Amino acid sequence: MHIAVLMLALMTIATSVSAQAQPAAKPIKLVVLGDSLSAGLGLAAQEAFPQKLQKALEAKGIAVDMTNAGVSGDTTSGGRDRLDWSVPDGTEGVIVELGANDALRGIDPDLTRAALTDIIQRLKARKIPVMLCGMLAPPNYGADYAARFNSIYPELAKKFDVPLYPFFLDAVAADAKLNQADGIHPTAAGVDIIVGNIMPTVEAFIGTIAGQRR
Repeated sequence: MHIAVLMLALMTIATSVSAQAQPAAKPIKLVVLGDSLSAGLGLAAQEAFPQKLQKALEAKGIAVDMTNAGVSGDTTSGGRDRLDWSVPDGTEGVIVELGANDALRGIDPDLTRAALTDIIQRLKARKIPVMLCGMLAPPNYGADYAARFNSIYPELAKKFDVPLYPFFLDAVAADAKLNQADGIHPTAAGVDIIVGNIMPTVEAFIGTIAGQRR
């Protein structure tokens, strides 16, 4: 009896030592390439989308090194122009959150489509996986503009086989309680809702990246 207990104790210790010897998984290096919606305009730094997303992932035991490459006022063309220095070598995945300013300014959807296409193609050429966050046009430019703009994201996601979160501001846009005084930028509570809603898509994206590491 005593021998059996002793053997069990030794096996438990051996298993524990073995587990401790396993190195912790290296955090996955992600960049959020975006505009003011990810930069966190009007919010404290720790309340911005990338920071809150990293915290939510870490709470689930998913180690990430998240860089906030959001620039307020950026269009898709602006994001494309700074792509190389915003996404350094060693980046393992990019979440693209761009297009809100294109829609607000009524920029030709063909230009938005071309800029996003270039961003995706250039990242793919660098073997960096991409996740696309969709945006919807405001109603004031009319149905034709909205149809042309809103189709960009699902069509590019399908064409380039990249994961898509259909509408970044889903359940937050147009809700006064979840937006700052300008009616455009989410409050900290609004960011929490975005993070909660987008998590399944981000987790699947990270899972794909982790699988490619092996």
